[in-house]
Amino acid sequence: MMRSVFAIAAAFAFGLQMVPGEAKAAGNLNLICSADVVICEMMKDRFEKEKGISVNMVRLSSGETYAKIRAEARNPKTDIWWAGTGDPHLQAASEGLTQEYKSPLLDQLQDWAKKQAESADYKTVGVYAGALGWGYNTEIVKKKGLKEAKCWADLVDPAFKGEIQMANPNSSGTAYTALASLVQIMGEDKAYEYLKQLNANVSQYTKSGSAPVKAAARGETALGIVFMHDAVAQISEGFPIKAVAPCEGTGYEIGSMSIIKGARNLDEAKQWYDWALSADTQSHMKDAKSFQLPSNKSAVVPPEAPKFEDIKLIDYDFKTYGDPAKRKELLERWDKEIGASAN
Repeated sequence: MMRSVFAIAAAFAFGLQMVPGEAKAAGNLNLICSADVVICEMMKDRFEKEKGISVNMVRLSSGETYAKIRAEARNPKTDIWWAGTGDPHLQAASEGLTQEYKSPLLDQLQDWAKKQAESADYKTVGVYAGALGWGYNTEIVKKKGLKEAKCWADLVDPAFKGEIQMANPNSSGTAYTALASLVQIMGEDKAYEYLKQLNANVSQYTKSGSAPVKAAARGETALGIVFMHDAVAQISEGFPIKAVAPCEGTGYEIGSMSIIKGARNLDEAKQWYDWALSADTQSHMKDAKSFQLPSNKSAVVPPEAPKFEDIKLIDYDFKTYGDPAKRKELLERWDKEIGASAN
């Protein structure tokens, strides 16, 4: 009897010793996700189930993520950064905050995704694309007798005073894309004059890029300047939102992914990288109401996704506006001329 008790105890002790080893073998990954939290959670859950790797995920906007990995450059706490606009990813790449990785899936990607990787010496890669525009609440617009905003010029109409939200370009990649797009469409000085006029109509500069259209969906504001797929996500939930591509033309994002230089869990980061570029993973994005254009050519494109061929897109200069010096210059001017007098 005593022998059997000792045998059970020994087996139990041996089992306890094995558990940490097994958990370690499965691996861990420290991830920052700069997409909508619903998408982030879905990606995390699917990866953990498929790969058996434990993911410690933090959701931060792309501007916040760039600031975090820059602050932690000497002692990185993040392994991989998934999603968010490409400009901050390119900036991180140019500053040596991220590291080169050529995924075996590169040949499966759209040209715009491959060009994003090539321009950054393979320190980042495109995972999706989305055009900038806005979403407005059709019920509020009708109730208040506002005209439908079809062009950038319509947004500075005094009738929209207090009825518009957009994000702060310091924290939000979406808003920085809007800032850089307007500079490319109008020229820098005219763009800032426009933004001063727009400021009179903006009730709030949010931290997150998708927050303005969510506020419009809830009836808290008439219109939110966002990526069009974020407006489509609200439409798919049944809210009275209409997505608009501005008539003068608009910029677009290449949502990107980067492995952090000095990543402690490099093998696991590479597994996420390859997994996230796969057609199967990207085809499931729609399950989380994500309506961007996927970068894998074989991925299923959601029928609701705004189609680039129907939108007047500018030839967005990712290299120039992803450059750290240019970004710093534009943001400092925005803080001085717009942010300082923001409502």
